[in-house]
Amino acid sequence: MQQPVIGTKTMVVSPHYLASAAGARILQQGGNAFDAAVAVSACLAVVYPHMTGLGGDSFWLTHSRSDRAVRAYNASGRSGYRASRALYAGLTAIPQRGVRSVVTVPGMVDGWDAVLREYGTMTLAETLEPAIGYAERGFPLSRDQYRNTLQRHPVLSVMPETSAVYTPGGTVPLTGSRFVQRNLAQSLRQLAQFGRDGFYKGMLGRRIAAYLANRGGVLNADDFADHQGAWETPLRGSYKGLTLYQAPPNSQGFTGIMAPQIIEGFGFGEGGSVEHGSFAYYHLQIEALKLAFRDRDAVLTDPDFSAIPVDRLISREYCRALARRIDPARALPIKSEPVGSDTAYAAVVDGEGNAVSFIQSLYFEFGSGVTAGDTGILLQNRGSFFSLDPNHVNTLEPRKRTFHTLMPAMAFSGDAPYLLYGTQGGEGQPQTQCALLTRMVDYGMDPQSAVGAPRWVWGRTWGEEEQGLRVESRVPETVRGELARAGHLVRTVDAFDGVVGHAHAILIDGNGFRLGGADPRSDGQAIGW
Repeated sequence: MQQPVIGTKTMVVSPHYLASAAGARILQQGGNAFDAAVAVSACLAVVYPHMTGLGGDSFWLTHSRSDRAVRAYNASGRSGYRASRALYAGLTAIPQRGVRSVVTVPGMVDGWDAVLREYGTMTLAETLEPAIGYAERGFPLSRDQYRNTLQRHPVLSVMPETSAVYTPGGTVPLTGSRFVQRNLAQSLRQLAQFGRDGFYKGMLGRRIAAYLANRGGVLNADDFADHQGAWETPLRGSYKGLTLYQAPPNSQGFTGIMAPQIIEGFGFGEGGSVEHGSFAYYHLQIEALKLAFRDRDAVLTDPDFSAIPVDRLISREYCRALARRIDPARALPIKSEPVGSDTAYAAVVDGEGNAVSFIQSLYFEFGSGVTAGDTGILLQNRGSFFSLDPNHVNTLEPRKRTFHTLMPAMAFSGDAPYLLYGTQGGEGQPQTQCALLTRMVDYGMDPQSAVGAPRWVWGRTWGEEEQGLRVESRVPETVRGELARAGHLVRTVDAFDGVVGHAHAILIDGNGFRLGGADPRSDGQAIGW
């Protein structure tokens, strides 16, 4: 197994080595973790375009040594003023792709501006420089982008503006070929020149809105001009003496607190009854997450539109009550809504102890499949997850944020950051976070070992009727057999399968060293010194 990268001062982890290198470059130039995080985020928008982009959303957890506070920034977009169920009359669901799936304003650019204004030492233009270079001059197309392009070729071929970028001439660019995005580079240059308002109130926003309006879209210029994200107080929980931090709703972050608290009394850890990699190790976590998902699906939406009893859900008393519902030998008959899975998680820690854990997405791979004219900006389809059922908690309404899977995580030891962790994969995010937490906290694994160990993902993906449990083939056949006999619908996947997500983590040990782990299932890299 690959060894963790260890830094005495800094650490950057991301799912693409060029994005990690961009963050490292900013740190070497004197920037802090917040400057570097924005550079990583912008770079991912260029070099991992199937997962994230300027047309998507992001969520941030930040820890600043100056104010010693953990804060959350919600950079997710609201639906347009015109968004209503009536616009989709005759349909049972919002289309998953195409112009009519573009329902919410992209929030990510606003997130960059907010983080830099609050804590950065560099300008937006300086942090965008690496991303602009990769967009303008090109970069080696990654194996993950190739796989996703090959799989989604039909989606990418529908819109000529999208096809021209991602499948030029109707062909799928090969791994290692030079991938250039000149229109996107020009949009990034405009953003560097005019800042946040250039995107939301200036020419970029107006061009995107005009493109959509000409094709029957939902969003207009006022939707962009009136967009604003928000600094929020993160949720707090605990596990084995650590303080867990997660983004509040409309993020599903509270499930990342519920699940660890549900399993805490079951004997995980050295000397406990639950051996790592055993049937009980997998079964108990899966069952805990299923219980958390049942509550999540019943309540999660924009808290401005519906009260969410999050304090009760993450209380230790409630989690202990849920733990008593788990049968140690049988799978609970719980189902969950299918959610998108394509995301990019990254984290940065600098020499001063500032820490940023953040995640961003277009929702599905390549989002809506709609590139806004000659801007080079691929737009998200996050709003397609709104329900058209007027009685559903997440029903579509104007100026509303939808149920969001994005959930960056931090764990503190005392008043100092100890773990920064997260993963790609909508339904899989809290599942993998729980696995990473138990592996590093209970079984003493370093971050690289924790992200590289065999994983699973439970849930139903789009277009499937079965609520399956996908388990990597490295999980012993005897354990997979036990899971099947307990009632889990086991589906064995590849040894290192992208379906379980791309996870990354940073651990700050008792010596202050930064240990970084990047998922071998991704094209990522941990960089520290």
